[in-house]
Amino acid sequence: MQRTIFHIDVNSAYLSWTAVEQLKNGAGQDIRTIPAIIGGDTSSRHGVVLAKSLPAKKYGIRTGEPVVNAMRKCPKLHMEPPDHVLYREYSRKLMEFLHTYTSEIEQVSVDECYLDFTGIAKAFASPVAAAFEIKDRIYEKFKFTVNIGISSNKLLAKMASDFEKPNRVHTLFPEEIRTKMWPLPLSELYMAGRSSVEAMQKLEIRTIGELAQTDPYLLELHLKSHGRMLWEFANGIDGSPVQAEESAAKGIGNSTTLPRDVETEEEARKVLFTLAQSVGRRLRKAGQKANMVSVEIKYHTFQSVSHQKQLQRAVDTDFALYETACILFAELWDHTPIRLLGIRTSKLEDAGEPEQMSIFDIQSLC
Repeated sequence: MQRTIFHIDVNSAYLSWTAVEQLKNGAGQDIRTIPAIIGGDTSSRHGVVLAKSLPAKKYGIRTGEPVVNAMRKCPKLHMEPPDHVLYREYSRKLMEFLHTYTSEIEQVSVDECYLDFTGIAKAFASPVAAAFEIKDRIYEKFKFTVNIGISSNKLLAKMASDFEKPNRVHTLFPEEIRTKMWPLPLSELYMAGRSSVEAMQKLEIRTIGELAQTDPYLLELHLKSHGRMLWEFANGIDGSPVQAEESAAKGIGNSTTLPRDVETEEEARKVLFTLAQSVGRRLRKAGQKANMVSVEIKYHTFQSVSHQKQLQRAVDTDFALYETACILFAELWDHTPIRLLGIRTSKLEDAGEPEQMSIFDIQSLC
């Protein structure tokens, strides 16, 4: 049986959730209907745009750009500060609702997830009908909108959900790649960052279709393994499964989208320390220790990279996690401004598990 995967993405989540909360508290205006953004410091106008309304988009305002630039484009732009506690609460409610359909859900960020529809397909007339039901019920229940992309794998479902917004359902099955995806500019391809796009434009590759029909060995020559991955994505190739909660329990992590881009190692270390405390606390609460630590960086260009390290012994202390995260960060960071940082642990074991002593431990006891 062919898998059917949904990618569910909240439209301009931070701004939508802020608007819904304001209206619940008696606000006279819906900030989704005016030029408005979430981001930065409202008094200093520092930071970056974390979310924007459709009217703001018409001024050319982009997510990730400095707030000061957005203000130049639209002097009357309305700005609200981020409220991550509020966002986590709305995210929790959304995930609880989606779990009334199936437990086969992989949450990948506060405002998006993959849902494996395969096991519940018989209960609906079609995947499209089910997606419209879910989308409409979300709006009726929570008063914010989502886009849902449908395909046979996660990559194509995500690409589909990024088509025309907001409040839409789109399909992108393998047979639709040639007409729906290949004509798009290269920058629209998932994981095609600015430097990769520039490198391929020098090879006269400008659309996803042109990339898909390029010799992958040529791409590897110029972009190494990332070139092969982009070629696979351009051809709709992705075999990654939906990692449901049961699988996700094998790892514990935390990440944060930063109110403004981090540009120094000192700033990054402060964020990593806070994340290490959070992850350490969750490990100890779960009675777990980690044998593997990974660090994720999402740049202001929205390109994501990660690096992991196998530990000599399992850990659950904040300092051990922080120390390892700093080493990984130093090896990974290319000094591009950072929009998101994350720490994740995996290869977990029970905290009470007997510990294998190394030869150095034995010598220290002698």
